[in-house]
Amino acid sequence: MTIQDLQPQNVWRCFHALTQIPRPSGHTQQVAQFLVDFGKKNGAEAFIDEAGNVVMRVGATPGYENRETAILQAHMDMVPQKTKDSPHNFETDPIQTWIDGDWLRAKDTTLGADDGMGVAAAMAVIEDKTLEHGPLEVLITRDEETGMYGAFELAPDTLKGKYLLNLDSETEGEITIGCAGGLDVVCSMEYQELDVNPEGMVAYRIAVKGLLGGHSGLEINQGRANANKLMARVLFATVNTGLAHVCTWHGGNMRNAIPRDGEAVVLVPQVKEDEFKAMIEKCKVTFNREFCDIEKEEIQLTAEPCEVPAKAMPEDIQENIINAVLAAQDGVLRNIPTIPSIVETSSNLAIINIADGKAAVAILARSSQDSMKLYLCNGLKACFSMAGMKVEFEGGYSGWQPNTKSPLVAAMSDVYDKMYGKRPEILVVHAGLECGIIGPKYPEMDMASFGPTLLSPHTPSERCFIPSVGKFYNFVVELLKNIPEKA
Repeated sequence: MTIQDLQPQNVWRCFHALTQIPRPSGHTQQVAQFLVDFGKKNGAEAFIDEAGNVVMRVGATPGYENRETAILQAHMDMVPQKTKDSPHNFETDPIQTWIDGDWLRAKDTTLGADDGMGVAAAMAVIEDKTLEHGPLEVLITRDEETGMYGAFELAPDTLKGKYLLNLDSETEGEITIGCAGGLDVVCSMEYQELDVNPEGMVAYRIAVKGLLGGHSGLEINQGRANANKLMARVLFATVNTGLAHVCTWHGGNMRNAIPRDGEAVVLVPQVKEDEFKAMIEKCKVTFNREFCDIEKEEIQLTAEPCEVPAKAMPEDIQENIINAVLAAQDGVLRNIPTIPSIVETSSNLAIINIADGKAAVAILARSSQDSMKLYLCNGLKACFSMAGMKVEFEGGYSGWQPNTKSPLVAAMSDVYDKMYGKRPEILVVHAGLECGIIGPKYPEMDMASFGPTLLSPHTPSERCFIPSVGKFYNFVVELLKNIPEKA
């Protein structure tokens, strides 16, 4: 069986088409044009707006002309994460999918079901002329995963609809009505590198890999190891004991993905090689003892000999940065006091790049309370400022505040109950959703988010629960039939 044999075939056929088009964040021009061509081929008004988003509009089917306009909304980009040994190039190569029982997976990469399944569902609706619905708009945004740029730049007169169905949630049977806001903390500095005297020195490449990683909103509460934090502990243990001196340090590559791997090149005095290796082994044993009940597989911490670099970091710079990374808040800061099961405030120490006289650290902070988000970010700023780094805040957005009296959500609950014999769970999530950005542009718009069941998005373990896709899509179709009439 292949992906195109799965049911409902129209949704899976559309999703398969998306997997064949490279669409990592920052490289969405090709998929945007594909979507416009698809829309026009199927009789929709379709165009790319000034923000790089795709908008498609189709008229009502006979008998539904007096319904309010509904909006199907998803994002076209995907998170480009792969295993350390994968040769996959996200800018040129299609995603290779495979069926694992009831799950669809990708070969050594993210699957792109976040949010390719939402896009595929919208495409299937556009394509199927037998469906019953009122006037319909489809908004497919660009670069949601790297900063929600398409939503931020969406003009406030683009959409005409009253009800927005965001197709970017990740558990079938749940309806999301609120989410956390976010803010990027970007730390940077330049420094004068030291010339390395290779006499009596050897070099090692320390590598941390094999971590679960995960979505920095949905899975930040699971206590998973952060490769940047682990590396900071290794460097603190070796540098402070005179066993190593840092030349370069790299870890993580996506602001909203818990970093799965990282590496640092260090100088080691030949006379202390055995002590250095022993410390690496000690750290490895410690990490695996601490995370044995959380990480799926053994954490890999290795130190392999490499060529001695020509340059290294000054001692004070390496000490300050290691200390800052070690001290910086990472993970859950606190849960919502009135809903203790849901994270309120967290941070993800996402990316570290130190080489060639430049150091950069990127952290994504999230909170459903703007005051707590600012408190967290100011604390991070204080931490890295003391290390001599310039700290800037970028891409801030407030959370999506839940409307517990939403007529749309009430109607969705009734429809779901009639279809499946139970009411959906209504909740707020710690992940960021574009509703929080689109909503203020359209104050009268009613909105909710839902989707099929995905696990481990933003990692190469991402997978989609195949039976949930049919339930999700049939719910979309039934909702469109039940959009209220115009007042």
